[in-house]
Amino acid sequence: MREPIFTGAAVAIITPMNEDGTVNYNEFEKIVDFQIENGTDAIVICGTTGESSTLTEREHLDCIKWCVDYVAGRCKVIAGTGSNSTASAIELSQEACEYGVDALLVVTPYYNKTSQRGLIAHYTAIHDATDKPIIVYNVPSRTGLNVLPATLKEIAKLPRINGVKEASGNLDQVAEIHELCGDDVNIWSGNDDQIVDVLERGGKGVISVLSNVCPQETHDIVAKYLDGDIEGSKELMQKYMKLAKNLFCDVNPIPVKEAMNIIGFNAGHCRLPLIDLSQENYDLLKGTLDEYGLAK
Repeated sequence: MREPIFTGAAVAIITPMNEDGTVNYNEFEKIVDFQIENGTDAIVICGTTGESSTLTEREHLDCIKWCVDYVAGRCKVIAGTGSNSTASAIELSQEACEYGVDALLVVTPYYNKTSQRGLIAHYTAIHDATDKPIIVYNVPSRTGLNVLPATLKEIAKLPRINGVKEASGNLDQVAEIHELCGDDVNIWSGNDDQIVDVLERGGKGVISVLSNVCPQETHDIVAKYLDGDIEGSKELMQKYMKLAKNLFCDVNPIPVKEAMNIIGFNAGHCRLPLIDLSQENYDLLKGTLDEYGLAK
């Protein structure tokens, strides 16, 4: 059995920006405190939702180091350090390990992609160059590359591969991973609308966009299920399903960043090429947050 780096809900945290586009660390403190005070089990820094693709390498590393220092052991910190270049992923991962992260979240190569054999070589190289647990991030809708269950089983022979963030949306694949790999691969949902579905197929929790706005509720969906209150978990999931879906009314993280502004944080804007919500989608999101009593 491979002990999961966390069970429950990890927030795929946004990166708040000042008006000039620089990282707003003063607001970051407030957002991190809000997460920890409301039950978040882990913070994923510099993932997709954190706009890692438009941070410079220096900003990326500075955010990771800042987060480790500011969290100061209050919850797990997992750093997004993936790249379509294995060498770049190794460099980011090594520095993140030096900063004291609890684990690494490493997305599959994108754009240049690779073969299934290439995936094994990619993760083996990163694993062998680092000393922290690694979570494989499988999100074919963004990368154009799917980690097959048999490939994941091979990758999991590496001792510090802790599991997979499964965002393929394919629940049959999730079930196959669990059947094939058992407790050697921890599974976390990468889709907020499938939290309970993944838990039913052996999952340990979620790495969540919804958690930015509703950290306690997202934590509770998982905690109730794992504590045996399956009906309570399903009821809470159903209650927040509309919000979970509407946080994806546009390209992530555009809606969730605007949602954080609407609920009272100074999250700022996304960096180009991501642009603000259309008026139609803004009204949809604001109306949804009003329904949940979250809008300020």
